[in-house]
Amino acid sequence: MSRFYVGSEVGQLRKVLLHRPELSLRRLTPSNCEDLLFDDVLRIEQAGEEHDAFAQVLRDQGVEVFLLRDTLAETLANPEAKTWVLDCQVNEHRYGPSLAREVRNYFESLSNHDLASHLIGGLTVDELNSACGSPTLGMMNQTDFILDPIPNHLFTRDTSCWVYGGVSVNPMAKPARKRETVHMRAIYKFHPMFKDADFHTYYGDSDMNYDLATIEGGDVLVIGRGAVLIGMSERTTAQGVENLARGLFKTGQAKKVIALELPKARSCMHLDTVFTHMDVDCFTYYPDIMKGNNCWELTPGDNEDIVFTQVKDGFTNAIARALDLDSLRMIPTGGDVFEAEREQWNDANNVLAVKPGTVVTYERNVYTIENMQKAGIEVLAIPGEDLGRGRGGARCMSCPMERDDI
Repeated sequence: MSRFYVGSEVGQLRKVLLHRPELSLRRLTPSNCEDLLFDDVLRIEQAGEEHDAFAQVLRDQGVEVFLLRDTLAETLANPEAKTWVLDCQVNEHRYGPSLAREVRNYFESLSNHDLASHLIGGLTVDELNSACGSPTLGMMNQTDFILDPIPNHLFTRDTSCWVYGGVSVNPMAKPARKRETVHMRAIYKFHPMFKDADFHTYYGDSDMNYDLATIEGGDVLVIGRGAVLIGMSERTTAQGVENLARGLFKTGQAKKVIALELPKARSCMHLDTVFTHMDVDCFTYYPDIMKGNNCWELTPGDNEDIVFTQVKDGFTNAIARALDLDSLRMIPTGGDVFEAEREQWNDANNVLAVKPGTVVTYERNVYTIENMQKAGIEVLAIPGEDLGRGRGGARCMSCPMERDDI
């Protein structure tokens, strides 16, 4: 039986889920990229080659790599899974009865691989090629999307996150990303690899409106030894943190959550864009986040209550206490103030540890890499000239599913 357990941020990485750039990113244009939460359009062939290099670096480190589209296609081979996914995404209220029937019939006629591609990459009026007389269809142009692409699936970190012996299937903050959760719920519910596996589902796997209680995995750091660090950011709310903490404590999978307030800014979209773990006692950070952050420790109370304690001596001391360390080694973004801002924007602090003291990062962030190497960190540099345009680095683009404790 497959084992799914993530005990830390830096223990040996064993299984990871990635998503190679494909149809959804090919459909990014200057006129729609902002609505789809991208700052720029990518050269898909180049981005794909860079992503392949990333995946190969992980394989060379002994990591088993799973690709999202293939995993979704394998899930859709189960008729119950296909029905569930289509029920979630094609309905009479979204399209009107006539067009809904046409879209459903078209999707059911596709192979599982092609269906997975369109669920992620979207469907245009022209591709549907329908003679349906629906006014909904009649008011659309041939290049309009009947089903929008979801290019942010590239960032597999956010949609679900494994924390110790379970997973949170995250309610996403932005409408452009909400359908991603449908795919991950289906994979964890129906894919043969997960269907009979033994793991907890802490949060997010219900047909309900989660309202303001949103969580994205880029804000969730499994720092180890029963502790979890969660940033309250542009995308993750205090309400979401409290709900996830309750699930973690109820199952006994974590004993402490450190909740850190972050600036609500695009450049600090998630905690892992400014702060990541490189070795048991070592973190990379962007200096601007070190200024007066509110921080709380959440611990289990009686009757499934949560005890909240405001941290008075800074979040780095809270992390050191949780890891039973005297102090942390903190490695800043490299270069002068201008170079540091440029490198942080290009994901210099968004590194993925494959084992203690060995991290993957974009080769373009030369000043930060120099700082890391001086601190004794082994850096596995990957190309990111086009991948980096998506504003996500190695950690953003990876969802660890098995990783050792520290």
